[in-house]
Amino acid sequence: MQLRPPSVPLITVDPYFSVWSPADRLTDAVTVHWTGHPNTIVGTAEIDGTVYRFLGKLNRNDDSPVLTQTSRDCDALSTTYTFEGAGVCLKATFLTPLLMDDYDLLTRPVSYMKVEVGSLDGASHDVKVTIAVSEEICLNNRGDCGCSIETMEIDGKPTVKIGSLTQDVLHCSGDDIRIDWGYFYLSVSEGTTGCGTKNVPFVPRHRREEAPEGFKEDMMFVCASADLKTCCKPSALFTFAYDDVYSIDYFGDKLKSFWNRDGKTIECAIAEAFADFEAIAAKCKAFSDRLFLDATRAGGEKYAEICELSYRQSIAAHKLAVDKDGEILWISKECFSNGCAATVDVSYPSIPLYLMYNPELVRGMMRPIYKYSRTDKWIFDFAPHDCGQFPLVRGQVYGENALQYQMPVEECGNMLVMAAAVAIADKETKFAEDNLDLLEAWVKYLEAHGDDPENQLCTDDFAGHLAHNCNLSLKAVMGIAGLGVIYKMLGRDADSEAMTEKARKMAAGWAERAANGDGSYRLAFDRPGTWSMKYNIVWDKLMGTGIMDPGVLATEFASYRHHVNHYGMPLDNRETYTKSDWLVWTGTLAEKRADFEEYVAPLWEAYNCTLSRVPATDWYFTVSAQQRGFQHRSVVGGHFIKLLEYSGKMKGWK
Repeated sequence: MQLRPPSVPLITVDPYFSVWSPADRLTDAVTVHWTGHPNTIVGTAEIDGTVYRFLGKLNRNDDSPVLTQTSRDCDALSTTYTFEGAGVCLKATFLTPLLMDDYDLLTRPVSYMKVEVGSLDGASHDVKVTIAVSEEICLNNRGDCGCSIETMEIDGKPTVKIGSLTQDVLHCSGDDIRIDWGYFYLSVSEGTTGCGTKNVPFVPRHRREEAPEGFKEDMMFVCASADLKTCCKPSALFTFAYDDVYSIDYFGDKLKSFWNRDGKTIECAIAEAFADFEAIAAKCKAFSDRLFLDATRAGGEKYAEICELSYRQSIAAHKLAVDKDGEILWISKECFSNGCAATVDVSYPSIPLYLMYNPELVRGMMRPIYKYSRTDKWIFDFAPHDCGQFPLVRGQVYGENALQYQMPVEECGNMLVMAAAVAIADKETKFAEDNLDLLEAWVKYLEAHGDDPENQLCTDDFAGHLAHNCNLSLKAVMGIAGLGVIYKMLGRDADSEAMTEKARKMAAGWAERAANGDGSYRLAFDRPGTWSMKYNIVWDKLMGTGIMDPGVLATEFASYRHHVNHYGMPLDNRETYTKSDWLVWTGTLAEKRADFEEYVAPLWEAYNCTLSRVPATDWYFTVSAQQRGFQHRSVVGGHFIKLLEYSGKMKGWK
């Protein structure tokens, strides 16, 4: 990968089990949770008696000797660093096997690091590799409470376990928080394990930040070591595992994930992870290589690297659980926004990735919304925004259910498009048929309110309420068209044609009222001369519904050229910030691949150059590439929409 990741993924399992390096060199920064709080992991190599650091730092002032980093490479599933020093080359490969066609593997909370050493000078060298993981991995903040530590062997692999003393499982929810229940396990293929304390002075992330209550300078670490020789024992495998005990509170039911739904223990999962590492690594490489090749064919090499950067992040912003009926729940966390769970307008932009590789996960996003909409607690005739705050899925929390904070047209349109898209992706209609009553009710809302929306929020709620929103109106058009698609797939041809015709008439009226007169179309119907990304209409192109006049889309896309800044096109004329997911969706309106590549290239530049060293933001300024807000959000799955179009999966349903 030529792209320099804003933050480099190391361990990417779920919203809690998360470790990143916010620097170009692995030794330049303390490793962190996606929130930016320290998740300190330090790796050292003792070469012929002299200790060198190759992974992380104890704190910002750690100036202990380091190996020289000579390369870094990332693909969709792995990150590899190489180092040199003291006559030795060392390679560290981090791998989290997030393969969506295997639920056991996708949900198994075990991540790998393989370390390999070799001689640079022809001599034999002894290399002792030690990995030390801090108590921060299992606490919201270090020092919050005491930890229990236990050493053991798992299938002959030395292992050390650490967890908080309180173990109040699923006791809280929130956005900028870390897990403080469950147990972390560090294992090594052959070697020793242990624990100890180190004095780690507190350095605030921000000048006004003070140490959390109960903070302590001495921090507990668990450690694993392997004795290697460049001549005859050149590699070791470490695993990082986390047993969260229960994963999701689902309307009062404490649910496990897929991997342990039938009682499998974390010890068994770790043993399996060691046993099948070589086969898994080969499978992951084959998948990553294929993803890069397909994405390059769809949108060019820079686009392919954006997809590589996005893959692990989007998945790791979810947790897969299994409900009492054995059905899949794919619960997102609305990271660095408000921590909402199963948010509809976070699911909607993310679905291209999951439509590509496992449409059942899209149904897993929708199930909580359908369930909640059928309860007495949901009192509105439109679709809800969310189903709780991660990991507590108990009902909507956004805006405290006040009407003025709802997104009626937004969420109804989202659910209808998602329902149509997932039905098309794998030609499965039962899910839509089982929930047809809700979909039909939501279409009625769009028919009544979607043609010229009143003063409502949309998914771009950070920009505030906007009446007569042209792009939101397009979402209503596509939602109605989506029900037409579903009717057609159910064999209800007359109903399909009637619904499709409604959408087509709305689209024609839209084009008249939104026109600026120069081939471009407005931000709001009552604001001539304004402009915005019309990303919602992209589904007309992908699904081939033929709702909008192609000439409208062609002249609208051509007009965008006048608004592109160095790091991309702004969301609309009001601000210079943009949304990366909507930028790629808008680019997919281009008829020629070259035009798509030109439109999306500034996003690659933004990620490559930004000084905001966080897991890829989807909300940034197009004049500086600086983060405006948001990080580690699942919506970067939306970057896969051009690949989805290229795959042809959205066609052939008629």
